[in-house]
Amino acid sequence: MNKENIITQIKKNSNEVYRISEKEYEGYRFIDVRIYYMDKSSGEYKPTKKGISLMPDKVPGVIEGI
Repeated sequence: MNKENIITQIKKNSNEVYRISEKEYEGYRFIDVRIYYMDKSSGEYKPTKKGISLMPDKVPGVIEGI
């Protein structure tokens, strides 16, 4: 089962957003930071390959590095 909980969304430009979400896949939790684009035909945001998935315990180190 693949679950997603959107934490926040930040506008990148008129067609894209950065989406930060918590996901669960095969029993493992991840924090996903990914660029989503607006699909003109459906009007929905869809994910791109541009992003990163982290184990939750790695997030503080990434934030500190930034």
